[in-house]
Amino acid sequence: MAFGWKVHGDGKHLTPGEVVKPDERLSWPRMVGIGAQHVIAMFGATFVFPLVMGLDANLAVMMSGVATIIFLLIVKGKIPSYVGSSASFVGAVVAIRAAGGGDGTVTGALLVVGVVLALCGFAIHKLGVGVIHRVFPPIVTGGVVMLIGFGMAYVAADVYWPKDPWVALLTMAATFVFIGVFRGFLGRIGVLLGLVFGFVLSWVWDLAGGKITAPDDSGAVTEHFRVNLEGVARADWVGLPSLHGPVFEVSAIVLVLPVVIALIAENVGHVKAVGEMTGADVDAYMGRAVLADGVGTVVATSVGGSATTTYAENIGVMAATKVYSTAAYYIAAVIAILFGLCPKFGALIAATPGGVLGGVTTILYGMIGLLGAKIWIENRVNLSDPVNLVPVGAGIICAIGPVAFPITGTFALSGIALGTIVLLAGYHLLRVTRR
Repeated sequence: MAFGWKVHGDGKHLTPGEVVKPDERLSWPRMVGIGAQHVIAMFGATFVFPLVMGLDANLAVMMSGVATIIFLLIVKGKIPSYVGSSASFVGAVVAIRAAGGGDGTVTGALLVVGVVLALCGFAIHKLGVGVIHRVFPPIVTGGVVMLIGFGMAYVAADVYWPKDPWVALLTMAATFVFIGVFRGFLGRIGVLLGLVFGFVLSWVWDLAGGKITAPDDSGAVTEHFRVNLEGVARADWVGLPSLHGPVFEVSAIVLVLPVVIALIAENVGHVKAVGEMTGADVDAYMGRAVLADGVGTVVATSVGGSATTTYAENIGVMAATKVYSTAAYYIAAVIAILFGLCPKFGALIAATPGGVLGGVTTILYGMIGLLGAKIWIENRVNLSDPVNLVPVGAGIICAIGPVAFPITGTFALSGIALGTIVLLAGYHLLRVTRR
């Protein structure tokens, strides 16, 4: 079932050890708060990655909501997940643009990847989850989840944290308290409270201490206020993002097709992580999840949006809140669509100071990485076996580095994509060689 959630308990409280399952919900006001927290968690990446790729960020946010609803319907509400802009395509898109490709060429290539991903998901669904178990055993899925989380560490450390180390530190400490000490609903929206705390702290610090000298959004060291609301003032209340159709060029398609491998592994890792957290057997829906992500990408890119993937950031939110209700994701999707149609609200969220994001993402990315270790522990993975240890270790370092491997003069596989391929190919190569 995609709809029809049972109220968990009294709809207000969770006792220690309890979780709200995908087909359950808390009271609607509480679900709206948790849905808003999911929007905050995904917004930074969903907004930033399209900007880096030269695509319309507001359109990407809006289509992420549409893609999430499609995802939830295809998986029949069994796998709670948000579908947002994928970082795996950034390198390939930069290469396409360096070769003279325009917006249509970029989205056309991404659309083809979505079609291939959907076909892979359909094949997995028809052939059975045994295919996934053979290709992605627990050592691989746990490793992929770990490198996804830890592979984003450089974003927190190099992009956000240097913008305001003190605000980042204080925001992180406050979020510790909100998540770890607060009880009930306040504890479950600890990440959102941390972001609000950091935003207010930055605003007050601007009033009391004036401008800060630090890297701005472009990376240049300038003197500026932490909170800049000029974009909010300029933005319209209602507006439709700019749409465009795809253009298909073989050279661009060839550049992005290898990313399919990373996307399959990423989706499998995310779904496995959700299954571990919820205590549910999600294997039967693994193919549906990959298929749904592919369909979401096709729909999003067909109008000029960004390619999508299931979001690790939101898995971190679920780990913190213990609320796995798909109702929260439907709410988040609707909010995202409304954000996409309201440039002013999008500009307000985009105005979140970098130091605040540094404190929060440090927590979320670390929690995601440790979910990979949880998968290993639950499945009793033997890390003393070199076949397990060596490729996982190499893959994680490639992701954390991030290590780059040049393919052409303008394109390189790097970070999470390279780490996933190294881990997956290295593990199976060692297994075959040992036999």
